[in-house]
Amino acid sequence: MEENYKAYENLANAIVKQAARDYMTALKRRKKNPYDRNKRKEVRELEEFFHSDWYELLTDVDPDYLIRKLREKAGVS
Repeated sequence: MEENYKAYENLANAIVKQAARDYMTALKRRKKNPYDRNKRKEVRELEEFFHSDWYELLTDVDPDYLIRKLREKAGVS
């Protein structure tokens, strides 16, 4: 039973980590092309994921905290 829980926990963590990497990439792309609608849409969709029920099921990390830290790291406000 513990092995199954750990496997699901690892999967959940991997999903959140990948979303964070995707968000950083999207922020950097948008920074280079701030008026590109597709770039803005990509950032918005990832922010929606971070505020979704699905994200809440995957982790206890506060989405606003994560977004703020990733934005700081990417050098965007």
